[in-house]
Amino acid sequence: MLLTLFQSCSPHTNLNPSSGCFFLILVLSISCFFPNLTHASCNAIDRDSLLSLSLSTSVPLNWSSGLNCCIWEGILCDGNHRVSRLWLPFRGLRGTISPSILNLTSLSQLNLSHNSLYGPIPDGFFASLNRIQIIDLSYNRLSGQLPSSDILPVSIQTVDLSGNHLNGTIQSLFFQSASNLAAFDVSNNSFTGPMPSSICVNSPSIKFLDFSINDFSGEIPQGFWGCLELEVFRAGFNLLSGKLPSDIYNAGALQQISLPANNFIGQIDGRIVSLTNLRVIELFGNRLNGTIPVDIGALSNLEQLHLYINNLTGTLPPTLDLGNNNFTGSLPVSLFSCISLTAIRLASNQLEGQILPDIVALQSLSFLSLSTNNLINFTGAIRILVGCRNLSALIISKNFYNEALPGDENIVDSEGFQKLQVLALGGCNFTGQIPSWLAKLGKLEVLDLSYNHITGLIPGLFGSLPNLFYLDLSYNLLSGEFPKELTQLPGLVSEEAADQIDRSYLELPVFVQPNNVSYLQYNQLSNLPPAIYLTNNSLSGHIPVEIGQLKDIHVLDLSMNNFSGNIPDQLSNLTNLEKLDLSGNHLSGEIPPSLSRLHFLSWFSIADNNLQGPIPTGGQFDTFPISSFERNQGLCGALLHHPCSTQPDSPRPSASDKSRKKKIIIGLILGICFGVGFTLTMLTLWILSKRRILPRGDSDKVDIETISFNSNSGISTEFIKDASLVIVFPNNTDDIKNLTITEILKATDNFNQANIIGCGGFGLVYKATLENGTKLAVKKLSGDMGLMEREFKAEVEALSTAQHKNLVSLQGYCVHDGCRLLMYSYMENGSLDYWLHEKPDGKRPMELFKPKMSRELVVWVQQMRNEGKQDEVFDPLLRGKGFEEEMRQLLDVACMCVNQNHLKRPTITEVVNWLQNIGANGQPPK
Repeated sequence: MLLTLFQSCSPHTNLNPSSGCFFLILVLSISCFFPNLTHASCNAIDRDSLLSLSLSTSVPLNWSSGLNCCIWEGILCDGNHRVSRLWLPFRGLRGTISPSILNLTSLSQLNLSHNSLYGPIPDGFFASLNRIQIIDLSYNRLSGQLPSSDILPVSIQTVDLSGNHLNGTIQSLFFQSASNLAAFDVSNNSFTGPMPSSICVNSPSIKFLDFSINDFSGEIPQGFWGCLELEVFRAGFNLLSGKLPSDIYNAGALQQISLPANNFIGQIDGRIVSLTNLRVIELFGNRLNGTIPVDIGALSNLEQLHLYINNLTGTLPPTLDLGNNNFTGSLPVSLFSCISLTAIRLASNQLEGQILPDIVALQSLSFLSLSTNNLINFTGAIRILVGCRNLSALIISKNFYNEALPGDENIVDSEGFQKLQVLALGGCNFTGQIPSWLAKLGKLEVLDLSYNHITGLIPGLFGSLPNLFYLDLSYNLLSGEFPKELTQLPGLVSEEAADQIDRSYLELPVFVQPNNVSYLQYNQLSNLPPAIYLTNNSLSGHIPVEIGQLKDIHVLDLSMNNFSGNIPDQLSNLTNLEKLDLSGNHLSGEIPPSLSRLHFLSWFSIADNNLQGPIPTGGQFDTFPISSFERNQGLCGALLHHPCSTQPDSPRPSASDKSRKKKIIIGLILGICFGVGFTLTMLTLWILSKRRILPRGDSDKVDIETISFNSNSGISTEFIKDASLVIVFPNNTDDIKNLTITEILKATDNFNQANIIGCGGFGLVYKATLENGTKLAVKKLSGDMGLMEREFKAEVEALSTAQHKNLVSLQGYCVHDGCRLLMYSYMENGSLDYWLHEKPDGKRPMELFKPKMSRELVVWVQQMRNEGKQDEVFDPLLRGKGFEEEMRQLLDVACMCVNQNHLKRPTITEVVNWLQNIGANGQPPK
């Protein structure tokens, strides 16, 4: 109990815990010998106020009027027996913030973040808690306005209200007494009106200000002359306008200015170079004009400079990313004297002329994007660019208008473009046929030839490109059949081949829609969906059945062509398919019912064809709109409000026919009932004879789809006599044989709260001790039924086959009356979360740098690597052991797992593969 209470003293955030934990342990130790000394230590007003909060949660808090409130979960008291800390983040709390919290007048630390609290903040909330130092209500569902007459108290140091639905204005008077305020975060809300002024005058110690992702309008007020300690200022994605405040350049401690996606105008003041501590400048998506300060390169600490999508003009400074501006003229020869350049993006400007031979001086150049300009002479450009031997990404779309694609096979020599992975030539209105020299690009992974006037057949050369996984030939004049060579693309045929895709980061991100900053950008090629786009051509013939070999494809678009015949049933083999578009063809026959097994299919269309018969039901087909099936005269089904009934022209059966059919049906029903009964009886006896253990040790063939999911979510004590089936994988590391739900309930003391050892995103984890002494960690899933079902299936399917010494192994699972249990090996030394956040003795590793987000962690690691201090990120006890390279590779994997964009995080299978290759000769992920 002492250990559990001590761990509750350490929050799962980057905020400093109070120093009262030692005092709490001392009091509890004394109470063991002198129980009367602590019997009445809880202040009655505080106790009643806490009970009045009426916070509900799926796993109840141990708040009982019969217990001393100072030892309740998440509660700490000061020396006067008053509640000084209420700390319950990530606890699944639901309800409103009751005004009774205002009675906790000795409260100094409040953290109710990452819960499901809703409603307004009570009136007088901030002023009444006049001893409060930390307020963290982030990532709830709070709404309404900040109390108009409320002000921050003198004691306040940190306020985090981010990730809610708060609105209204923030008055400047709100800060008038907050002289000790160091961090203020109201990002991701709906605040309106002008930004509050004179914050730094009232709070001279402020270091962190975040107003981003709201609806603030008007100009940023003056007053930064008082921000002598301000390090981070964020106000991006608002409706702010005007010029940047002139006194912001007096804030000499600034490390980050982030003001993207607003309506700022004017020039970038040359005084910005006086902010020598700047690491990040984000001003993209505004209307800034003029030239970039010529001395901006003097900012030696600068790591990120984002100025795209503005109206900047002038000559090119030594800056790499200047896309989406209004630069004119030709590519300057002086640019090519910067021989150390590795990436250049000048896309979406008004450049003209030709690519000059001088560019081959850039032998380190890996990334070149010149798309959406007015360049000419594509043939000459290719002859020159083959000399850039390190080029891996060449994006020159929307140039060279109406020129012919060079067909000379010798235009690319044996050493040209041998590292090229991305080639984008879309939107140029190229004429001619697909050139044969593309077959020489052995490393090519992404090819875009869309929106041109290319004619002829799709050549079979693509089948010889071992790494090609993204092919876009849409909006051309191609004819002929779907080439069978495309069904043999190694990069789309198997996951093993897909694993060979280069997972290194691109030097600059590739935008899907570069004219809008809100669209996704890709920093890794592996994040692009494996796809074939052939829409809007003149392709004909049948869709080959061999298309079912493309098991790793995610997008298949064959719309607006002349394909005929049936939809091949083999499409159901494409289990990773997310988008399938067959609309606008001449397909006939029925929709294969097997397509309902494509569980990841989120977009589907067979509109404008000649299909007939019923629309399949079940699976994803229950989610597709009516527009996916329109203009197919023969289709029927409930979605189309056209039932699949008997044809009106068919002859009516006679009375004798009906009698014979009735007898046949009765006979079939009796026979089926007898057969099913006999089969179930034999199956039950067989299962009992196997003593509830899966046969043949084939754990990866567990049929998850046959599991019944009910609406109940808890385990009742009435189950104690139940001996329901528990599936135990035969290759489990704990050598468990027979196991029933009764034994699990007994091993966890009916899931007693005292056995809780962890909390996941979908439920609690309990320690289970079997009669033979074997220990297990049992995760009982809870929460939203749909999410819980997906989580359960995902963990069983992935972890039952993902075996690695550094991954906790899944031993088995159980489904009983709606309860879903996952059984893992028990880790005696605790979880990673424990060592990062709760370890009671000594410094916790996460206190070494306290990044606010995972993005800062990744940036910090990259910074240490750039400074040659990569080994300093490791604990001193781990250095000098001869495993530094392996640890660096492991850290690379970890950084990818905490990517701020969850869509870019690797799957568990990818993590397993990378972990297995650590220390091998293969290139680790970067």
